[in-house]
Amino acid sequence: MSYSKEQVRGLLLKLADMIDENKQMLTDLDAAIGDGDHGHNMARGFDAARVKLAQGPAEQDAEAMLKATAMALISNVGGAAGPLYGTLFLKGAATVKGKEELGLPDLADFLKAGIEGVQLRGKAILGEKTMLDVLIPVQASIAADAESGEPAPQSLEKAAALARACAEKTKEIAATKGRASYLGERSIGHIDPGAMSSCLMIETLAELVKGG
Repeated sequence: MSYSKEQVRGLLLKLADMIDENKQMLTDLDAAIGDGDHGHNMARGFDAARVKLAQGPAEQDAEAMLKATAMALISNVGGAAGPLYGTLFLKGAATVKGKEELGLPDLADFLKAGIEGVQLRGKAILGEKTMLDVLIPVQASIAADAESGEPAPQSLEKAAALARACAEKTKEIAATKGRASYLGERSIGHIDPGAMSSCLMIETLAELVKGG
């Protein structure tokens, strides 16, 4: 199964809607261990992405749309989230250059490149209570499914369940990166807001793919 650039546009717009719907929840999570602005900052960034997508030419390809989203996030999301999510989309965008149709292997490549960019910028690894605690396991799951020929809807359904479990598991981790690291052991018991926003994105993608 493959997905067109029109479906990529639809996904990005759906992500904007989803972040807006969940901005207060994400901000509440951040209030417990961070600056208390993650959700509202992300919503501002995706609102800007929505405008950029509307202003872009109708024929723009997936790479251009993903790059536009990346720049909107970098320019409009405060704190660490803007550069990190912007890097995720920007580095991932390079992997779809020239492609008219995207499949599960392309998503695996997108996430791999994006994660590498995030790690380079944020200097984080798995297990430090960040967005990577969701994205790294999810990418590994999708890459394995792409290799084995698993259909995209089933693969992403598994990935969504894994993302939710990984986001919840960040409750058990003491933060060592970002503002939450100032709390040390006191950050245990709280879900990382970046992990949750990443989880919500994977769940949104899975729902869209499931619906065709």
